[in-house]
Amino acid sequence: MKTHLYNAKLGKVRWFVTRFGAMELLLKPLRILLAPLILFFLKPTVFYFQKNRLTQFYHSYNMTWVSERGVEIPIARFFLDQVDKAAVLEVGNVLSHYGPVTHDVLDKFEKGTGIINQDIVDYHPQKNYALILSISTIEHIGFDDENESNSADKILSALASCKTLLAPGGTLLVTVPIAYNPELDELIRAERLQFNRATFLRRTESHQWVECSQSEALLCRYKSPYPYANAIMVAEFGNN
Repeated sequence: MKTHLYNAKLGKVRWFVTRFGAMELLLKPLRILLAPLILFFLKPTVFYFQKNRLTQFYHSYNMTWVSERGVEIPIARFFLDQVDKAAVLEVGNVLSHYGPVTHDVLDKFEKGTGIINQDIVDYHPQKNYALILSISTIEHIGFDDENESNSADKILSALASCKTLLAPGGTLLVTVPIAYNPELDELIRAERLQFNRATFLRRTESHQWVECSQSEALLCRYKSPYPYANAIMVAEFGNN
């Protein structure tokens, strides 16, 4: 099995600095250290997703109050609450870090109880899913793996594999940060992802996210002016 760069001992620091900047080597440990104090004083913040009023999610793991996780988690849970958990697949282990999960979880690299360690293109279960979730995962495909390339082709292949696992009328929900993977941004810009619907959100303040157009989102930069993603795409796919 190939090694993911952010799990590799030797390449981890180099990868981290390349993706997030040298200053984050100092700021991330500081934020983790101060997390209990920061979370105590943070006030609940709401945002709107497709006219639904959701509350941002703050948690010490992965510093959700700093990153796009603050809006991705409530959006994912919004979809998750509408279906039978036995008919859900999560591609990329994210939600279990924030509470117990009962749905299937597929993650090529991350080890853990109940996690299926397979590549999505090689996963052939004996059932189909009403909902497949992927939270800030596909942008890493072919981009953050050692000796990988052709990120765009691999992303399209992964999405196609996901769609084959959907039950009739099922939904594939994918969230990604804008301006992290240039090849993924180009797929979005060239409208090659073939989603049924996409919703874009951008940050206007440190803890404020608003819906915006695709063109507005693609103008945003990663890690500037705010840490990590400054815009995200939430894409919905069907199997038809």
